[in-house]
Amino acid sequence: MTRYRLAIFDFDGTLADSLPWFRASFQDMITRFDLAPVRDDEMEGLRGMPAREIMARLNVSMWQLPTIVSDMRKRKLAAASEISLFSGIPAMLTALQHLGIKTAIVSSDSEASVRQVLGPATSLITRFDCGAALFGKHWKFRRVARQLGTKPAETICIGDEIRDIEAAKVAGMDSGAVAWGYALPSALQAAGPTHLFNSIEEMMQRLTMTK
Repeated sequence: MTRYRLAIFDFDGTLADSLPWFRASFQDMITRFDLAPVRDDEMEGLRGMPAREIMARLNVSMWQLPTIVSDMRKRKLAAASEISLFSGIPAMLTALQHLGIKTAIVSSDSEASVRQVLGPATSLITRFDCGAALFGKHWKFRRVARQLGTKPAETICIGDEIRDIEAAKVAGMDSGAVAWGYALPSALQAAGPTHLFNSIEEMMQRLTMTK
């Protein structure tokens, strides 16, 4: 029997290679919402910060956040055809399905956008719970596990941001941080994930490992 019965994935930067789109859209977002300017050479520094620190750096208030997130979701959906899954993701999801490991996607993005990028791989996902609040993923982690009849101890939550690790801890679940997404690997490691994955192959080996 495998160690985990349920793997909950973030989407952007974890399964989908959407960081280039985000980089291209970032300065436009700052201009649209009159946020604090960020030079191109400062972008890498933002990747080492938790979400709340990034908001403070950009002067984003909590009342602005829903509007910004909604706008970015709409723009992301419009650009979904330009974004693809990382190489190896469909094969990994297929392997998990064959082993009877349930999979879910909990994302701040819209389900429509996620499904469009997934394409045929959509059939490999057991459950979707999208439109997560920036700091509300732990509620969705718990709900998905409950709906799929899986205990927190049998669940791992995998993402590319510090807030994914934090949400998994609050939900009482293991966390997996991927080194190929938004946050810097050093920042992810400092947040204390259960596992830090440096490649999709390493992630698949861990998820398919037996007890």
